[in-house]
Amino acid sequence: MKQAGRSALWAPLLCAAVVWGAWLLGMTLTDRWGLLSSHGFMGLTMAVGSFIAGATSEGGGAVAFPAMTLLFGIAPSTARDFSLLIQSVGMSAASLAILSARTPIVRRCILPVSLGGVLGLILGLRVIAPWVSPPLVKMLFVSTWLAFGVALLRAYRNRGKAKASALPQLGGRAWLALLGVGVLGGIGTGLTGSGLDLLTFSVLVLHFGICERIATPTSVVLMAINAIFGSGIQGVAGALDPEAWSFWWVCVPVVVVGAPLGARFIQGRSRGFIVGLLVVSIAVQFLAAVFVIPQTVSTLALSATVFGVGSVAFWLLGRGGPSLAIATLGSPQLPAPQSSPE
Repeated sequence: MKQAGRSALWAPLLCAAVVWGAWLLGMTLTDRWGLLSSHGFMGLTMAVGSFIAGATSEGGGAVAFPAMTLLFGIAPSTARDFSLLIQSVGMSAASLAILSARTPIVRRCILPVSLGGVLGLILGLRVIAPWVSPPLVKMLFVSTWLAFGVALLRAYRNRGKAKASALPQLGGRAWLALLGVGVLGGIGTGLTGSGLDLLTFSVLVLHFGICERIATPTSVVLMAINAIFGSGIQGVAGALDPEAWSFWWVCVPVVVVGAPLGARFIQGRSRGFIVGLLVVSIAVQFLAAVFVIPQTVSTLALSATVFGVGSVAFWLLGRGGPSLAIATLGSPQLPAPQSSPE
């Protein structure tokens, strides 16, 4: 136990030290110090964003994308590429903190969701993104998560349902279903730089009845994998926006510290705390989009449609799902939270 505690502390610190050393060397050799003044505002933004990314099922892209597009007027394609790049570092650092602390995750979903995520990324980046206008992408993003926030709050209020800590042995149908979840989440990531994490979180919690305290670190690990592949796909194609790289250089030393801190902060927190943090962040994003984006008939119609369809979809996910999953499981009991319950 003492050895595990040391590993949980030193692994993220060593990761941060290595990244900081490489960053200082790179900034000096390529003379990029001027970026701190021209792009420094994103460093402050990601100080908050990376902490939220490590602490919730919303990746850093879920904070970076709306902040860049709504508050700073940056093109969605640039915000998406930056989100992929920065999460490759921040979410990976948070994943290292999670794994080194031996935080429970849903390991059986990692492979099918990740494989589906790669296919979804290719579809989102290469097939769908060129046909969707920036305002519609923004409203699609916030409306989908608003529907999820409502569904999550409704599910939390039903406290009578038990919560599982793992998935049962996956049959072929369940494996393909999780593969499909990965495809849909990967498409979302290909459009906005985030999506796989929150979609997987919603399926695990609403359908399989996995506790939010287990689903959250699982979504962080999945988003790290998805972001790395997304950055690689864009990089191989030579399609990464140069401006996204500029923001990346400024934010790397921030997220490699902020995301692991968020991951450590959320450990042992109650279900109520995690749900409340998610719902508040989702509501803030939606309200910001409504007030910042010039609303047209198209954007309003899209928002209403996505919210309506999403609400029904998330309701269907939760209907009977947790009871079925828990009846199949017989999994070990969750460790008691370190803070006050719910």
